[in-house]
Amino acid sequence: MKFTVTFKDPDTLDDSCLAAAHDSLIPITDLDAEVRDQVTETRRKQFRDFVRPWVRHGEYITIEFDTDAGTATVVKEKL
Repeated sequence: MKFTVTFKDPDTLDDSCLAAAHDSLIPITDLDAEVRDQVTETRRKQFRDFVRPWVRHGEYITIEFDTDAGTATVVKEKL
């Protein structure tokens, strides 16, 4: 049996993209604060663009569960 669940949380995705952008710069120690902020913002936008096919309006994510296969899959949005 398959069924879907849609989650809506406008802040979680953006917070997660920002955290990932921040974490991606941890190994780089020679950036001043201003440049680090600019690169973090650029990467945050890149991560948000990457997830766009799976996230409707930047806040809705649909997961399809298949009890027969024992899987859960994030559903791509219809563009």
